[in-house]
Amino acid sequence: MSPSFHSPARAPSFLVIGAGSRGNAYSKAVVDATNGKLVAVAEPDEYKRIRFGHQYIWGDGSPQPGQSFEDWRDFIKWETKQRQDGGPPSVDGVFVCVLDELHAEVVIALAPLKLHIMCEKPLATNLDDCVRIFKSLDCATKEPETLFSICHVLRYSPHNVTLRKLLLEEKAIGDVLSIEHTEPVGWWHFSHSYVRGNWRKESKTAPSLLTKSCHDIDLLLWLLCSPGPNTGLHLPDTISSSGSLAYFKQSRKPKEAGSATNCLSCAFEPSCMYSAKKIYHDRFMRGDLGWPVKIVLPDLEDTLRHKGVDMASQRLLNSLSEDYNSLTPQGQVDARPWFGRCVYEAANDVCDDQVVTMTWDDNGEQGSKSATFHMVAFTDKICERRSRIYGTRGEIEADSTTITVLDFPTGRKKIHRPKLEGGGHGGGDGGLVRQFVKAVEAVMEGSSVSEAQRTYIGCDIEEIIRSHAVVFAAEEARLKKQVLSWDSWWEANVSKLLV
Repeated sequence: MSPSFHSPARAPSFLVIGAGSRGNAYSKAVVDATNGKLVAVAEPDEYKRIRFGHQYIWGDGSPQPGQSFEDWRDFIKWETKQRQDGGPPSVDGVFVCVLDELHAEVVIALAPLKLHIMCEKPLATNLDDCVRIFKSLDCATKEPETLFSICHVLRYSPHNVTLRKLLLEEKAIGDVLSIEHTEPVGWWHFSHSYVRGNWRKESKTAPSLLTKSCHDIDLLLWLLCSPGPNTGLHLPDTISSSGSLAYFKQSRKPKEAGSATNCLSCAFEPSCMYSAKKIYHDRFMRGDLGWPVKIVLPDLEDTLRHKGVDMASQRLLNSLSEDYNSLTPQGQVDARPWFGRCVYEAANDVCDDQVVTMTWDDNGEQGSKSATFHMVAFTDKICERRSRIYGTRGEIEADSTTITVLDFPTGRKKIHRPKLEGGGHGGGDGGLVRQFVKAVEAVMEGSSVSEAQRTYIGCDIEEIIRSHAVVFAAEEARLKKQVLSWDSWWEANVSKLLV
């Protein structure tokens, strides 16, 4: 993916803000696949913070000053005081892995410290906050002083790196004319995260196109829009979208469920495929303590180890039985996930089925083309993306594991099987972390920030803003039932704000 690089004498050090699933995923990649060192964590949940510290930072001992923070603001106070007292920066970079709606506040507060930042996707939950982040990093007025990476992990999986090489470098199917790309979210995965979970309400977080699929839109732009080895930037001409909350709503509720709002008090539960008891408790009883079970009760494994299966089982059932009613303050309802809640009574409002279409005009250097993206909840596969790509000399079928190239003139098929790496997103999590840490190492060795950003991370903050802006434009097009001109929309909503 990038040239080899001599590691600096001192290992780059990092703070992780947010010790949840994504914070742990990236931290594991740092430890397993880079020269980086995790030296501090900021996490409000005491159990998660201590467990993270034992696993990655202080081992069997206790945290030393500057290693453990209940609040990310406490780290900023600590770091500021250290520097005021004449000390060097305590970390080289930060992984921002908090809830989506907190990204802007955290990144903007970190910016004056001039630390390298890798932020979980999406960058922010609205366009204004994306622009605020851009300005806080002083990207509009001068050469960047620090690296910035967004967790658009699909760019970094061996599968997609190979796919882009086939399309743009080897021209394996000639010029690309159209792409059909699907993200199959998974029927129960969608119910876990986007009906019962943290991302169920647009007013609390953002549209599902942003929270779930912004890196799919980014992938399409990386393949069709970003400069290639022999081509320049090719911006879209039009964007349109359609979609809705098609299924997870009260009108779809089985009559047999009656007025029940929680699975554990519902007569229909034994027959319901979305039964929380089946999705969480039955998994646990089969010995599965991983995701999504551990999301319901992060310390369930410790309960099992110290108090036995009966106590752990009862704690899990007690958690799933928690519910709310019309008298519960709305702020309390919105503040947390409700994993035992009936999926037809969950007050969720994000799309469970959505299509986005982008078109490109012939610009003299590159011909016209189109891309269609489909985010769909109702699938057996969970996030195993699939694509069909049609070109002037052939077509490609990709399924996250293999890439099959059909050559029209010869009728021959060639199957590529990129290396399957461990970790999430087909190795994309690990690939992204490796490139970010390599970029930090390069800067520590004297490389310019812009060179390291381009060589190792592969995109800059303006490209990050653009891919997010396409998502916001698609949402506007969906809500207004319009086909938007990209140039006009960008000029009216983004361009002037970046200056």
